[in-house]
This record gives sequence, structure tokens and C-alpha cells, in this order.
Amino acid sequence: MNRPLEPFFDAADAEASALDVGAKGKQKKTKEPDKAARMPGYRGFGGRGGGRVSYVETPPEVRGTTVQLCGLWPFGAGSGTPMVGVPLGRELTSGATLCCDPISWFQRANLIHNPSVLVLGKPGLGKSTLIRRMVVGMAGYGVFPMVLGDLKPDYVDLIQAMGGQIIKLGRGLGSLNVLDPGATASVAARLPEQARAKLVADAHGRRLNMVAALITILRSAPVADTERTILNAALRVLDERHPGVPVLPDLIRVIDEGPYRLRSVTLSRGDEKRYRKAVDPLHASLLGLLDGPMGDTFAHPTTTAIQLDNPGGVCIDISGIDDADAELQAAVLLACWSDGFGAVEAAHALADEGLAPQRHFFVVLDELWRVLRSGRGLVDRVDALTRLNRQRGLGQAMVTHTMADLLALADHADQLKAKGFAERAGMVICGGLPQSEMPMVNEVVRLSSTEQKMIVDWSSPPSWDPSLNQDSEPPGRGKFLVKVGGRPGIPFKVELTSTEANVNDTNKRWTNSTTRTA
Repeated sequence: MNRPLEPFFDAADAEASALDVGAKGKQKKTKEPDKAARMPGYRGFGGRGGGRVSYVETPPEVRGTTVQLCGLWPFGAGSGTPMVGVPLGRELTSGATLCCDPISWFQRANLIHNPSVLVLGKPGLGKSTLIRRMVVGMAGYGVFPMVLGDLKPDYVDLIQAMGGQIIKLGRGLGSLNVLDPGATASVAARLPEQARAKLVADAHGRRLNMVAALITILRSAPVADTERTILNAALRVLDERHPGVPVLPDLIRVIDEGPYRLRSVTLSRGDEKRYRKAVDPLHASLLGLLDGPMGDTFAHPTTTAIQLDNPGGVCIDISGIDDADAELQAAVLLACWSDGFGAVEAAHALADEGLAPQRHFFVVLDELWRVLRSGRGLVDRVDALTRLNRQRGLGQAMVTHTMADLLALADHADQLKAKGFAERAGMVICGGLPQSEMPMVNEVVRLSSTEQKMIVDWSSPPSWDPSLNQDSEPPGRGKFLVKVGGRPGIPFKVELTSTEANVNDTNKRWTNSTTRTA
């Protein structure tokens, strides 16, 4: 049933049409003034046909320095969004600019306790675009960007446009020698004796951990303690015997020959059978690294070494590895991370001795879930790489789809360690996530009911646009929520410049296919 709308009156209209109440209680109707002579209220004329506005829109807000906006004073208001760091986009409620990156918020603003960020969000909503914006901004601050394993690739065009170094790895594309000390060897020669000994010892431990990690991926089970002892002794013998840079076949040869120093740690006591029984499983796994699922990626000298003297950064492109080679992808990712962190340690060793300027690094660890699911014990390797970033003078971005990726591990201890990655992160940035993720995210950072609803709404699929005969843009594309501990989150949207748009196409194969079809 339709009823006529009741007219709205503001204060001025009510006063003009009110009834005069006499002193003796007698009422008399006042003479209604001429409509043209009436003054409208602050929302216009009330009554039927008056056009009164019942809702006043919020005026647009402008943000700038006192030099730029001095003529508007005192008609200004402060804003709660930080202005320290890389400009990421505009805050969704006020339109103010949000500046944010883990290094600036840790070093200059003192807003977070750890220079790291964990980015969560469903595919296709702009996680890589967000990290690319941080990479560009921090490169302008003098921070060296390192993308240690680009699977899609998402960062090759950006690093190339910045004049950085591109390293390709994969079957038939390039090799990475996990026994190569990299920049450590050349840097160690320039250091004093004590600093040199520490750097060499760190390089030895990193090589040992990497070989053990590769075997863990191949077996889908951790390496036994006795096998780690054998590997440790074999690497020391190899360093004494091999004057240059050894490769995995050289390590296999040492184990096969079985020198006295190596036999002594196996407790073989001169018995050949006992020695072979102790080393044969390890020997077979190392052969599997050369001829098994890993192919020959780790069998040859490193094709291209990381160069830290290029201000444009470095990107290791492993998009040539097929997604079906899950073991190879995880192994190469872990090897890239280890090689990159080794280069960073070498640079810091020079800076500590006054032989080079102090530098800061921003490391992107994308597709974190691939490594974590590749075998038991790998969580410990990632944990060691990500725990000491404050001491190493680097910020890091860990990117994955959901918290479930970190917790979908068979071993309960590994689940707790993976959850620790999120708990130790200085900030958590959430894109669109399903409702089922909210309890897990709440265990790391507290989300209000409004924030949870906002994040879930961003995960909604796009609607069909009949005018364009295609899906419209997803409602959550480019929208994120920054959370730091229990503080209220800051919702914002990443807005790309025309220059950035040219290096932000992560669907090239689809785009090119559509172009050719058209």
C-alpha cells in the first residue's frame, strides 16, 4: 500500500508555520508569510515541492603540506594515516594518502618491532601489485630490492625497467651451484682474520643446510643426524682438496672414495661394509639430485651470480619451471633464498669493517606455501632465514594466499613454526579472504567485526557487466587492510600510475591470447 511521503520541515519552516499560543491559552493561527520572502534553511525549503535535502554528503578532503595548502588554513583537519614510507594508495574512508612499508615503519616511524610484512589474499586481488609498489618506493629510498624466486613472473618487467639484474633458472635455462660460496669468497679475502673466519664459517653452515634441504625435498623426509654429520665432514674434506669452486658431483666423489676423516665419523672402524651401509642412502640421494626430479639444475657451476652493485635490484626468474615440477620449484626457491641471504651477509661483512657503505635490503619471498608443503623439516630452514632479518639489516615480504597455507602441514610442530612466521611479522596486510579464514587470522592479529566483514566482502567474485559483455572488476581488487598488532586497521586501495600499469600485467598469456584472437 502506497502512502504519500510526509513533508520534511527544518527549523525555519517550523517557526514560520507554528501556532501562536496566547497568554490565556487561546490559539490563533499566524499569518503565513509569502513563500518568496521566506529564507531557506541550511538544507533548503521544506514541505511539499520544496526540495529539501535530507542527506548532506561529506565534503572532499585534501591532504598536503603547509606550503601547498597554506591558503586554506585554518580550514584543515589532521589525519590519522602515517606519512612515513612508500605511498601505497588512499585510505578508503577519508581519502587520505597512506604511506607504508616495513623498513620505514621500523626504522624511521618506530611503528613496528620487526621490518617484515606478511601479505595474505586470494589470487587475482593485487598482492603482487602491492609488493611491486613497495619495491619501487623503497628503491627510491636507496633500499636494494631482491626478488629471490619469481614463479609467474610478477617482478621481471619491473626490475628490468629499473635497470636491475635478471637471472633465469630452470631446465635448460641456467644452473645454481649450492656449493658455491658466491660473494663470500671474494669478500673474505678483503676482511681481517677474525671477520674472515666468521664469514667462512657462516658460508659453510649455509652450504650444509642447503644440501640437507635438497635431500629433504627429494625424500619428503628430514635428513638423519648421522647423515648431516657425514655431509659436514665431506664438505670440509672437499674444501681442503678442491682449490676452486666445487659442485655436487665433486661432493659425491669424496663420499664414494671415503677418506679416513670421513670414515671416522661413520664409526666404520676400518670395516668397508659398515662404511658403505652408513653412506649408501646419502650417496643415493645425492645422485638423485643430479639425475632425478631435480634434473641438472644443481649439477653445474652457477650460471649467473648475484650482483649487489646494481641499484636496480635483482630478480631470479624461475617461471621456466613447470608447476608440475613441484619438488624442483621448492628446491630452487629455497636455494635462491639461501644464495640471496648469503650475498647480503657478505655485503654487511664489508660494511662492518668500513670497507663499504652500510646498505639495506628488501627481500621478497613470494609463494611461501610451495616450499612449506614440499617436505618435513623445511619449515626449520625457512624459519632460520626469516628469524634474524633485524640483525641482517633487511626487510622482507612474505606472500601467500591464506593462513591455511601456513597451517596445512602434516606435522603439528611444523604448523606451529609456520604460524610463528605470521606472529613475528611486523605488520600483516590482508586482501580479500573467505569467512573461514577469519578465526585463523584473528589468532595472529585481532580483527573487529567491521574489519572482518570488509575483508570477506572483498573476496566476493565479480559480477557480470552486460554493457561490456564480460565480468566487471572484482570488488576487492587493489583493496587491503594494514594491521599492526591490536591497533585498528587502515583500509586502503592501491592506485597505479600509467607508468606502473605497463609493468603490472600478471595475465600476459591471457592478454596476448585475447589480442591475437581479436
